[in-house]
Formats: sequence, C-alpha cells, structure tokens
Amino acid sequence: MSAAGPLETRVLMSLSALALTILAILAVGYVVYGRFIARQYNLDDTRTTPAVAKNDGVDFVPTKPFYLLGQHFSAIAAAGPIVGPIAACMAFGWLPCVLWIVIGVIFIGAVHDLSALVASVRHGAHSIADIARHNLGRRAYLAIVAFIWISLLYVITAFTDVTALNFVGNDPDLQAIQADFNRGGAVAASSVLYLALALVLGLVQWKLKPPMWLVTLIFVPATFVMVWLGTKVSTALVYDIKVWHAAILAYCFVASLLPLWLLQQPRGYLGGFVLYVSLALGVFGLLFGGFKIEQPAVAPGSSNVFTWFASGDAASMSQLIFPFLFVTIACGACSGFHGLVCGGTTSKQVSKESHCTPIAFGAMLMEGFVAIIALATVMIVSPDKAKAFAGAPGVLYGEGLARFFAAIFGDQHMIFAKTFGTMVIATFVFDTLDVATRLGRYLLQELTGLKGRGAGVVAGLLTAGIPLVILWTAEKGSWRAFWSLFGTSNQLLASLTLLGITIWLWRQRKRLWYVAIPMVLVMSVTVSALVIQIVAAYRGAAASGWKLSGPLMNAGVAVALLALACVFVFEALAALKRGRPAEAPA
Repeated sequence: MSAAGPLETRVLMSLSALALTILAILAVGYVVYGRFIARQYNLDDTRTTPAVAKNDGVDFVPTKPFYLLGQHFSAIAAAGPIVGPIAACMAFGWLPCVLWIVIGVIFIGAVHDLSALVASVRHGAHSIADIARHNLGRRAYLAIVAFIWISLLYVITAFTDVTALNFVGNDPDLQAIQADFNRGGAVAASSVLYLALALVLGLVQWKLKPPMWLVTLIFVPATFVMVWLGTKVSTALVYDIKVWHAAILAYCFVASLLPLWLLQQPRGYLGGFVLYVSLALGVFGLLFGGFKIEQPAVAPGSSNVFTWFASGDAASMSQLIFPFLFVTIACGACSGFHGLVCGGTTSKQVSKESHCTPIAFGAMLMEGFVAIIALATVMIVSPDKAKAFAGAPGVLYGEGLARFFAAIFGDQHMIFAKTFGTMVIATFVFDTLDVATRLGRYLLQELTGLKGRGAGVVAGLLTAGIPLVILWTAEKGSWRAFWSLFGTSNQLLASLTLLGITIWLWRQRKRLWYVAIPMVLVMSVTVSALVIQIVAAYRGAAASGWKLSGPLMNAGVAVALLALACVFVFEALAALKRGRPAEAPA
C-alpha cells in the first residue's frame, strides 16, 4: 500500500468492509428516506396512471415493476457513474468521492429521480419541459428545452470521445499472451457484433414474436459469445480515433431515426444483462477478491476556490475540490439526464403509483453503487499505474473488472476478461448515445416547429454533426476538456428540474423542503463551476491569445447555459409572485 499521511492512515479500511458499509447505508437510505419521500407525494394505487389510462400498446404500456426497473436502470446507467468517479478519485482521492456519492445519491439524486417520475406521472406522463410550461409558463419551457438540447450535445461529445478511446490502443500484457492481439480492436469488434446482435433480435421479435424466455435463453448467452468472437478478430477494426468518432456519431444519427423496436429496445434488453453481470463481478470482487486500497484517501495538491480566484490559473482549476469534485462525479450522485428518462419513457409504463419508489429511488441507489464499483477499480491500482490510464478511464475500468473476473475464474481467461470489462462501458454508452441523439432530434424539432421525415433527418444531422465537428477540431483525449462542462450542465439541469417541481409542490400547497434544499445546493455548485470555467477560459485566452480552443468554446457555451438558467429562475420567481391558485390544481 502506498504511503499515507496521518489522515489517510486513520480512514483507510479494507475494501470489503468499505463496500459492506456502503451497501448497508444505501439499504437504510432506501427503506427510511425513500419511504419518507414517497409519503410526501401520497402515492396512491387507486389513482389511474397514464400507462393504464392511455394504454395503446406502443408508447403507453403498463409494465411489471421488475421489468420496468431493469429497463429504467439500463437507460440511466451509462458512462457518467463510471468515468466520473475514476477521474475524481485520481484528482481528489477516494474518501471525498465515497462521501459525496453516498450522501448525494440518497438525499439529492434519488430524490430528484423519484420526484421527476412522480411529477411526470401526475402530469399525464409529460416531459419535464412540459411540466415547466404548465407551472411556470412558455418562456420557462423554451429556456429549459434549449438548455436540455445544448446539454445533450455535451453528453454526446464527451461520451463519443470516451467510447472511441476504448476502441484504440493496445495492451502489452495481453500481447505477451497472444502476439497478434489488439485490445482496442477487440473491444471495437465486440461492440459492433453486439449491436448487430441487437438488430437481429429486433427483427426476430418483430417477425416471429417468440416468448421472452426463449429470447433470453438464446440471445443473452449469444451476447457473451460476441465478446469472445471479438477477441478472435481483434485486428479487423483497427482505425484512428477520428474514424471512430465519425463511425459512432453516424451510428447515433441512424439509430435516432430507426423504430424503437428495431434497435433501441432489444439493445437495452441485452445491455441490461451485461450491466447485471458487471455488477455481480463488481460485488464479488469488492467483497471476496481480497484487494487492498492502493490510492490515497485524500489526494495531495487540492486547492480552494478563494485562492484560485486570487492567483490561480486554468491548469489548477481541476484541483478545486469545490465545485469540481461534484460535477466530475456527475451521474454517480445526481443527474439531470435521469429526469428526461423519467418523463420520456418510464412514466408511460408505470402501472401503479407505488411502483415509482423502487423504479426511480431504487434504480438511482443502484447507480450509486455502480459508481462505487467504478471507484474501486481505480482504488485497487497504485497511483503510478493509474496515471498511465488517466487519459482512458474506460480502459482502467476494464482492467479492474478483469481483475474481479480473474478472482473468480482465474488468470487464464484474461484476454476475454479485459475485452469484456472494457466493452461494458461501451455497452452503457451506446444506450445513452442514441437515446441522447433521439431526444436531441425531438427537442430541436419541437423548438423549431418543424415536422416530418425530412425535418427529423436535418435535426438528427445537427444533433450528431455538431459533436463531430467539435471532436474533429479537438485534440485526442479531449473528453477531459468537455467532461467538466458536461457534468456541470447535467447537474444544473437537475437543479432546474427540482426548481420546477418545487413550484409545482408550492402550487399544490405541499411540503417542499426535501426538493428545495437539494435544488439550492446543486444550483450553487453548478453555477460556481460555470463561472470558474468562464474565468479560466478568459485567463487562458488573455495569456496565450484569443484563438478558438476547447476551453474558450466551453466558456461560450457556459455563458449560454447561465443565461438560459437565469431565464428559467426568473420565470420561477414570477410564478411565485403571481401567487397560488385559489384552489390546489388537480
């Protein structure tokens, strides 16, 4: 174990003890605080949900909670709770990360998700933007739609670069086992084969309509066969990272136009099993792998925001534990994107109001544990070795899962284990990428009022094309330049969602502190992060010249996001000034 200072010596414990403690806290959080929040909304199974009232067999479909939980979980669990905790651990140490993930996910993230789902169900399964229009007005609606679209562009940009990094590069340890093996090529081939399998599954279900048990029995094992096949053709898809940027975004564009039944639904179904297997590997590795914590509890070199404003520079910005610990971890503790999923698809499938608690609150706590597993994959690596993977957190995550895999099945399957481990994050990301592109296309068409197939193609091209231009003009590994703004915009969206829900509860004459306090905290963090990124870009441009760069572009987007957020807040204050309705609206 690496040397530790007095503070680190006191707080270090075994990985298994830490994992058991966190699992216990999350369980208590669900039973105690989750039920408390559910009581505030008076969830009532005698109310008819939109899924039941509008059951059309297409969009509105009452779904059993177990299956809906899996679908919702696979939709919200993407690269955020994996990449964010790994990057934050290397910057700030594991202890601040654990504390924020556990506290944030229970008291903010899960509350946000449950509140967003209940609000959507109570508003006819409408989106968060529509709920804002109903309770705050049209200007608030337009502001949050534009905010969401810009945020989705950053989701697509950052996640595309993270995925492309997983498809390039090699592993000398694996080459020693098999000389002609290419790790990046194997991950790419496995991912492409997995997507092809999802297409086949979609066609089979559409044409033959087989029972789900038969589909599961055949296609779930076939998913892992695709990983094995990818290791056998590892040199077939070895390309430059910019080629992969274009290929991934072309996939996003096409997938955003395809029917949901053809790709998104079958891919989400198969991806859910990949997610469950990776979770099982993580839990086993944490509890029984016998691994030691190698990373420091608190990383040296962190600085405070006041010192930075007085004399800091752009380079030291990443060392500010406030606010960048929170926005770097991002989805591992709180995510505005989850509100889009709640109001976009999940609320249309909730058959009883009581199901909202396990589906929304429970899935968010599960995502928090996904973040803990991701954190563990870097905690068991020495600081020197972790630095070698700093530019590719997905590869580091794959390394960690491979070590958990080896603890169960032995080292002789290391090629398969590392390929599967790194492919897991690509599987998560594909689910988010095409959903984000589809949502971006919807929002752009909604903003412009354009309809029809041609308008959808144009909106999809813009939503996928802008990230491609950004990535092709940026340097390799530029995800780090975009990650802070992605995390900031994502969590600021969460605070705006909570603000909209606060106004709704106020109009309903309901208790609201449990959403208002998290809203103020998250908004304070994210607004601070936006201001710091704007100041850092200004300082960098003043020192090196005013030329187009990633930080300067981020600053321009940060200004736009701040302006849109201010419009939304102003409209919320105007709604308060107008007063409550004479009677609480139905």
